[in-house]
Amino acid sequence: MPVLDQRRGTVLAAVGTTALSFDGLLVRLSGVPGWDVVFWRGLFIAISMTLVCRLLRGRWAWLAVREGGLPAMLASIGYAITMILFVMAILNTRVANVVVILTAAPLFAALISGVFLREWVPRRTWVAMALCIGGILVVFAGSLGLGGWLGDLYALLAAFSVGVILTILRRYGAVDRIAVVAGAGLAACLLALWFSDPLSVGRSSLFWLAIMGLVQMPLAMGLMAEATRYIPAAEVSLFLLVETILGTAWVWYFLGEEPPPLTVAGGVLILITLAVHTWIGWRIAQGKPIWRRA
Repeated sequence: MPVLDQRRGTVLAAVGTTALSFDGLLVRLSGVPGWDVVFWRGLFIAISMTLVCRLLRGRWAWLAVREGGLPAMLASIGYAITMILFVMAILNTRVANVVVILTAAPLFAALISGVFLREWVPRRTWVAMALCIGGILVVFAGSLGLGGWLGDLYALLAAFSVGVILTILRRYGAVDRIAVVAGAGLAACLLALWFSDPLSVGRSSLFWLAIMGLVQMPLAMGLMAEATRYIPAAEVSLFLLVETILGTAWVWYFLGEEPPPLTVAGGVLILITLAVHTWIGWRIAQGKPIWRRA
């Protein structure tokens, strides 16, 4: 792979994941009830990702979802459920807890793929799963005394939901990911309409929700999708670990929400585990030795 392509892909992935890391902060800055956040966030994401799909793919998102059939529709519904769970998690526990727990989603996907697709994972993935479960339990332990266990549970369900979605997308590789996110935004918006009062949202709150749905999400998704054209998906996924750190840092810096010590401990365990697991998988895929002999 040319050096120029490697550099370009790295820059795209880095900027995309940096944009993605502001998600939790923007939800908090909106300062409105959860279902109102889901409605406006979903509506803005549906609009923006439809335009991104048109610009990058040359077709409208609803046509791409229709062409994807039942798998694309199920993935959109799954992402809509994830969007709802993510917002509810952010509003019921610390952002650090949410982003740390969500990093376990690829491992849930590996487990679900083994059960339903018979793509049984190697031994190193089982070891990584065990370590990540240990890290999640540490994060939950830190929330018991702070009353944030419900938000942690929402985050865990969101991670599992993402695992299901990744399994669907793994099985049906032709499904357009960007179109699926656009469909998810619309589905989340329509579902939230029954529980929200969107017209009561003030201008300042609407501003932050618009930034999230019209700028932050399309920028993040578009750049990360483009990055996979220049570098392997495994390398792009490594940047998501950086997003976990940045997502915690923004809320800490701007809102003074310091992560509990047990969240930091569990997060460090999960991040190191996933980084090593991804790096080993990448080396094996390239046919390179894991350890260099002296």
